[in-house]
Amino acid sequence: MIADAPGTLDLDKLFAARLHAARARPYLATALFALHTVESRQVPTMAVDRHWRCYVSPAFVDRTPVEELAGVWVHEVSHLLRDHHGRSDRVARERSWTGQGERLRMNIAADCEINDDVFGDGLVRPKGAVRPRSLGLPEGWLMEDYLRELRIEPLTPSAAWLDCGSGADGLEREWDLGPDGAHGLSEQERDAVRFRVAQGIAGRPGNASKGWQRWAEEAFHPPQPWRELLGAAVRSAACGPGVGEDYTYGRPSRRSAGVPGAVLPSLRRSPPRVSVVIDTSGSVSDTELGSALLEVAAISSAVGGRRDLITVLPCDAAARIVHPLCRGEGIPLMGGGGTDLRTGFAKALRANPRPDVIVVLTDGQTPWPETRPACRTVVGLFPRQRAAGSWDEDDPDYVPDSPPGWARVVVIGSAPATR
Repeated sequence: MIADAPGTLDLDKLFAARLHAARARPYLATALFALHTVESRQVPTMAVDRHWRCYVSPAFVDRTPVEELAGVWVHEVSHLLRDHHGRSDRVARERSWTGQGERLRMNIAADCEINDDVFGDGLVRPKGAVRPRSLGLPEGWLMEDYLRELRIEPLTPSAAWLDCGSGADGLEREWDLGPDGAHGLSEQERDAVRFRVAQGIAGRPGNASKGWQRWAEEAFHPPQPWRELLGAAVRSAACGPGVGEDYTYGRPSRRSAGVPGAVLPSLRRSPPRVSVVIDTSGSVSDTELGSALLEVAAISSAVGGRRDLITVLPCDAAARIVHPLCRGEGIPLMGGGGTDLRTGFAKALRANPRPDVIVVLTDGQTPWPETRPACRTVVGLFPRQRAAGSWDEDDPDYVPDSPPGWARVVVIGSAPATR
């Protein structure tokens, strides 16, 4: 195909490549045709912004075969579907990254996430496409995983030209039309496109790679912000009716005036007391124990910051020493044996004064009390994947009981990024 005029964008060739991409990956067709094309000589190749505009270099289209252009189309729309710009923004905030070098690193990590399984089966890999294997990294990781291992210093001379735009790393470019520019998709329209693509993948899963199938599953069942859920569960339990309430003669009831010769107690509410039972059995990793201590500290903010009202009880098959949270930095999480958190429940309930809320942080491989404790219970459950190994080395068919229905359960774990 020949461009209409020297230096102008060859739309026929570009759109023929998009049609080829849609035929090779029919489940991505909705997303491919939702992109609005913008001609730009500032773009090295092709790039996208978070508003689903695709900026295209005329010179790049002229020198690139249609088959490779089809691969670039799929690569760019994958950045948007997998929300790489939003995920990059979150990483930048967490790590205080502000420079262009860090954004380039995120762009390359996002490319690795896409390029490990997006090509083949009728889709040609574009020249120069970054692959995890070429960087000495395994395939199948997420962008966040590659960021922990990726070093861009040896790549900078050859990879500096890689620029998939703000839709890949969240950093606005000088060519971006911005949120008020023409032909951008609204947030609702972008979500609708993602949902349509996820429907197409779920309807015919055999046509999509495992990476895209995982993405579609998470699109239908997005990860929950478990830290917020855990905090909300603790606050709800600690502030429920009757929690911390008791009768006291320290301040007589005003109704005593109506009963001559008698002093009636008044109902007073005191700050809730929380007992945190931490599973220290051998099935809980050191990383999870460290995370447990961090969550214990966060629990104090959920109940008004009163660390003196929170106690920590390490427990495996036997309950250990009860530690006040005000000395949380020195709490020894000893254990490593079997698991029976019923002893932890029993010891927590024997405390004087008795806790208003029991928070249990465990992997769930424990028997549970047969009867409901005389206080509210929140269970923070470390996730377990059966594929990673048997629940019980001696009994491969063993599956631990789920937490009882009277406990509020929140699954603990980093919120998985959408692949």
